[in-house]
Formats: sequence, C-alpha cells, structure tokens
Amino acid sequence: MDTRIETIKKELRNQTTIPYFGLGVFEGIMTKEGEAVPHDSDSLILAMNGGRAMAPRLMFEYSRAAMHLEQRRGVEYMTQLINHIYTKPFEPTPLHKAIVDMSPRYIIDTNRDTKLQELLAYTPHVLIIGKSRIMGHLNRYEVYEYDVENQKYFLVEDEVLDNAEKILFKPMGSPFPNPSFVISDADYVDWLTEAMSGFAVPKILKTYRKAKKYLFLGTSFDHDTDRMVANELSLDLEGGYVITDKELGKKEKKFIEKHNLEVIPMSLPEFIKAFV
Repeated sequence: MDTRIETIKKELRNQTTIPYFGLGVFEGIMTKEGEAVPHDSDSLILAMNGGRAMAPRLMFEYSRAAMHLEQRRGVEYMTQLINHIYTKPFEPTPLHKAIVDMSPRYIIDTNRDTKLQELLAYTPHVLIIGKSRIMGHLNRYEVYEYDVENQKYFLVEDEVLDNAEKILFKPMGSPFPNPSFVISDADYVDWLTEAMSGFAVPKILKTYRKAKKYLFLGTSFDHDTDRMVANELSLDLEGGYVITDKELGKKEKKFIEKHNLEVIPMSLPEFIKAFV
C-alpha cells in the first residue's frame, strides 16, 4: 500500500492525477469555537437547520433539505446561511496542506469553504467559481485571476486559463470573493442541465483533463447528485483512485467500475496519516 501511495504522490506532482475534494475531508475537523465542520450530508443538514434534524424525506440528501429551506425563506437567506457556515474560522486540514505542497496545476474542490484559497493566498492562481440560475449567460461558472500583491480576485475571461500555472475549480461555489453557492435541488438541476450541454466547465479545461486520473478524497458516490457532478467534472478521465474502507452500495460500485477507478481500502484518516 505504501508503494501505491507513493505512486499517487508522484502522479500529483507530475500533473497526471487531479485531486478532487469532497465533504468527507472534514470528518473530525472542528472550528475554533468547537463546532464540527460539516463532513457529510447529514451533518450539513444539521448545520443548516440549527443542529436540529429535519423530516426523514428531507434528511435523505442535503440538496433536498436546502430546497425546503429556500422555498420557506428565499434564495438570499440560503446564500447567507451557507456563507455563515463556511466562514466560521478553522484551520486548513493536513490533507489540504499536503496536496497544495505537491503543487498540482489543477485542483477540483466541490466543498464550499475557503481553505484552499487561504493556502494559495501567496501564490498566483486562477479561481473558477461554479454558478447556477444566472440570467443572460449559459456558462455556469466565472473565472477570477488572483492578484497576490493586493490579495484580491479580478473577474477575467477564460483565455487566462491557457497560461495559468495553478487552477482551483470550486464548482459548488465559495464565500470568497462573493458568496455564491450551488446547494439546493433547483441549483443542482440548473447546474447539471447546463453541464450536460457543455456549459459548466471552461473549454480549456476540457482539453487539459483528457486522459488524466482523479484522486477522489472524501467523496462519496452513494447519492445521485454527487455521482452526476463527479461524472461531469471528470469526463475523458483515464481512471483514478477512491479512498474508502466502507462497504460500497450497488450504484457506487457501478460508478467506480464505469470510471475505471481503483479503490484504496483505507479510511481517509489512515490514508492521510500515510500520505502527509
């Protein structure tokens, strides 16, 4: 197993494997106030609902729970709520730090926090923020160039990606530079519809990602939404790795087989210990 982990590290450094962060990377992580950072669908729902469980049909998946809250309180309320959850201070995890230290050109982060942005605060990079339900434009993303000297992001055209040395793609949004999130069922339906039409990933990245492997970290494929997002973001992949010691369901197995992924049978904490 040590040999396999060393191979993955080498592939990350030589840009043949793309790291892909999911909610599970936050398991066991606490904010500075002592609150647990959401690390799966259930804990995210509890965070959205003041620590209280919701009806079983809403607890099925956080996007469904978010849709319920949005219908009751409005889109702006949901944006402020998710922004509040993910701007509570906590340290980047050892895994975030280790991946950034390996200097991959392209990182996909499907979480809604700013930890990778914080770690890249002194590194020139281009940030892609996923968007949903925007009027007058088919693209479901915005591209920002980071100015290290002024510590600011500036909205730019896709062409900047051609020569970008480092690209951070946050398809489900971020609090920074402007709070914007893909979180509810309606957000996901819109994002996925346009993704399937080719409007959720910049053209330059569609070329770059061909024949690359993916390292899925803290990513579960037991919900349809997560599988569909992963499928759209990893089209033309060569294969890759899934870190999990959990028993896989029928749909998860099918996704893993279809995408030629190798299961590394370790818990994420075990993997991190061996990896960092």
